[in-house]
Amino acid sequence: MKIQIINGPNLNLLGTREPGVYGSITFTEFLENIRISFPDVEIDYFQSNVEGEIINKIQETGFNYDGIILNAGGYTHTSVAIRDSIKAVKTPVIEVHISNIHAREEFRHQSMISAVCMGVIAGFGLNSYKLAIKALQLANNI
Repeated sequence: MKIQIINGPNLNLLGTREPGVYGSITFTEFLENIRISFPDVEIDYFQSNVEGEIINKIQETGFNYDGIILNAGGYTHTSVAIRDSIKAVKTPVIEVHISNIHAREEFRHQSMISAVCMGVIAGFGLNSYKLAIKALQLANNI
């Protein structure tokens, strides 16, 4: 199984950005933990603060991976272009959020991408990514 994790804007600051909301571990550190937890899954990682680069990565991996785990960050609530790129590819996408976006500011309650994703996982900290991998495994009967 081959999975692409895509993180959007400001997620490169995990470990230092609002540790009360996002935790104190960097994503690079957590990625090692994910790979150890899922040794039979090939996991690629990409992060960008640039909307177009996220779209390019979705298009690049959206036809030859078994799944995409996408934390679009702030673009979740604003990007029709990312929504359209998800809709255009065949690879299933799971929307992931570290925090429970529904327990935060009102503007975070709306997602432009949820309706075109296989599912949404939010509020379980960095473990939201592990839950998404398990969901993709179940969807692929692994």
